[in-house]
Amino acid sequence: MTISFVPFIPWSIIAALAALAIGLSALGFFRRIRGTAVRLAASAAVLAALANPLLLQEDREALTTVVPVIVDRSQSQQIPERIAATDRAVEDVRERLSRFSNVEPRIVEVADPATSDSPSTKLFEALSTAITDVPPARVGGAIFISDGQIHDVPAGQEALTFNAPVHGLITGKAGEFDRRIEILRAPRFGIVDEEQELTFRVFDDGSTSDLPADVNVRINGEDLGTIPAEVGRETPFAFRVPRGGNNVLEFSVAGTPGEVTDINNRAIHLIEGIRENLRVLLVSGEPHAGERAWRNLLKSDASVDLVHFTILRPPEKQDGTPINELSLIAFPTRELFVEKINDFDLIIFDRYQHRGVLPILYYDYIAEYVRNGGALLIAAGPEHAGEDSIAITPLASVLPAAPTGNVHEAGFYPRLSEQGERHPVTRGLEGSTAEPPQWGRWFRSVDVEADEGETVMTAADGRPLLVLDRAAEGRVAMLLSDQGWLWARGFEGGGPHVSLYRRIAHWLMKEPELEEEALKARASGRTLEITRQTIGNAPGEATITAPSGETRTVPLSEIAPGLYRAEQRMTETGLFTVSNGDFSTLVHVGAVDAPEFKAMISTTELLQPIASATRGLLTRLDNGDGAERIPDILPVRGEIRVSDDRRMLIRLTDETVLKGVNTLPLFAGFAGLAALLMAVSAMWWREGR
Repeated sequence: MTISFVPFIPWSIIAALAALAIGLSALGFFRRIRGTAVRLAASAAVLAALANPLLLQEDREALTTVVPVIVDRSQSQQIPERIAATDRAVEDVRERLSRFSNVEPRIVEVADPATSDSPSTKLFEALSTAITDVPPARVGGAIFISDGQIHDVPAGQEALTFNAPVHGLITGKAGEFDRRIEILRAPRFGIVDEEQELTFRVFDDGSTSDLPADVNVRINGEDLGTIPAEVGRETPFAFRVPRGGNNVLEFSVAGTPGEVTDINNRAIHLIEGIRENLRVLLVSGEPHAGERAWRNLLKSDASVDLVHFTILRPPEKQDGTPINELSLIAFPTRELFVEKINDFDLIIFDRYQHRGVLPILYYDYIAEYVRNGGALLIAAGPEHAGEDSIAITPLASVLPAAPTGNVHEAGFYPRLSEQGERHPVTRGLEGSTAEPPQWGRWFRSVDVEADEGETVMTAADGRPLLVLDRAAEGRVAMLLSDQGWLWARGFEGGGPHVSLYRRIAHWLMKEPELEEEALKARASGRTLEITRQTIGNAPGEATITAPSGETRTVPLSEIAPGLYRAEQRMTETGLFTVSNGDFSTLVHVGAVDAPEFKAMISTTELLQPIASATRGLLTRLDNGDGAERIPDILPVRGEIRVSDDRRMLIRLTDETVLKGVNTLPLFAGFAGLAALLMAVSAMWWREGR
């Protein structure tokens, strides 16, 4: 209770009256006048009434003590045993805190942030956010339920905004160990077929074992073998980039019995293959308008080394010109088709016919080159239907179509076949969707019987125009017309000859983007994009396997003929497996060096300094005997000066909130009147004597 004054007249007048009363009383005492004390008391009563004293009584309510409980739900906590232990601990702590009516628990679940590509466990940041609306004096302590892998532990108590204990309940068992593999250094780009080197390391966290680990290596799904690696030491690995475009290197180490988890036993690295100086051999059987279209396309690509020969003077041509007067270059057949044939990435025969320039045996060498992984393109003209056609040489063993002997010479629009609308070489060619197609006509095609391969473009009456085929390890394409140059010249508006020719050449050289059947996945932040390419029926759903082992299926939607896609927002980060039918691919979502995956074993070391500095309790839920124990909670008033190794101490707050104020005037009503009457009566009685 307190006393306050609300005077009826200004304080200055009251002060003047008080001074006058004191002066007169002093004079009366000095002269020893009787009744002076009574007069002074009566004056004081009058002055007190004028000052109007009030008795104030505050109505206050005690505030609760806030205890934030920070629950770690990061990926290192997603091991089934830890999930169960965390759930039980949360319920137990909640129940124990609820026993105290003046304690307010705040349960805060902290998962990996959905916007972060490099997840880390930031529990103290979550703690600071949870108590932003609470005065520091009301915070009675903080309880962390975690595996101890916390990445924002402050350096000392002074970094906290409150003065109360920090307790830690650690999931996992003492003595845990975990094997993991990391790629330390690796190139992002590499020249195809040139040797590259990366360095990886196998870690055994929580273990001092020096036993070697066998690391299995795969590239683009193909096994490269097993490498013995010494645990804890850097291991170099040399490899060759097999193809242009994206290449996926996968390293996996077998799990060890009793390790915490095997989700970090695999690592991948993406390396972009760059083709350096692609070597293309273009052999034109005779000068014609179409050879320039091929030559210009190939010479415009700076990465292509073009070797071009045109047969101007076949052996049967005898006009009597002396040899020493000829300026023609002899066709180096043995050097090209025997000694250096494997140096070429692509061989193109443009309107070529067998007229004795190449020995018959050399066609067998070319066929063998294709079967061993080479690429062959036949750009056919009328000669292909004649008696000197290369289709009647040993080269026929790798050709998907045989000529009938007929050549059709009439205007037609090249059209995509049903397969061609889905095939990546011809899918989406500009102008192909209209009827008739929005490009110029051609006027000649060679009639063939296509027994093998895929006919992706047709001439008049549905006859094959472009046939693609695989021959063992190699690839063959047959363009059964020499009229493509009409598009290059802009006849009737021209056509997409550059796109068509380039796609044919790149498909022949096994460009991954042009594979008929392919499953690809890439990550953009936390979004996983899946692309399925097929020339068959709808591929159905794709299955996504997360690092935690959780699987989900997603439907693939057709966005173009033969092209299906799906996008999913991932809550986890790490190495995902995407599969569809017989196809499977790996993709890493988030940063590969995220702190969340650097260590998965539980630990008390990171949280121990701050717990000791704040006199908190740090203990494991499971001490190794299989029984979980939650320490008792003891509320304490006043500052906590010593720690308790068996109980979690909570500092109770003394904070209150003002609900209202009750006022009682001391000189109001009958009480004030009675006091004044008594003073005046006493003075009158004394004067009467």
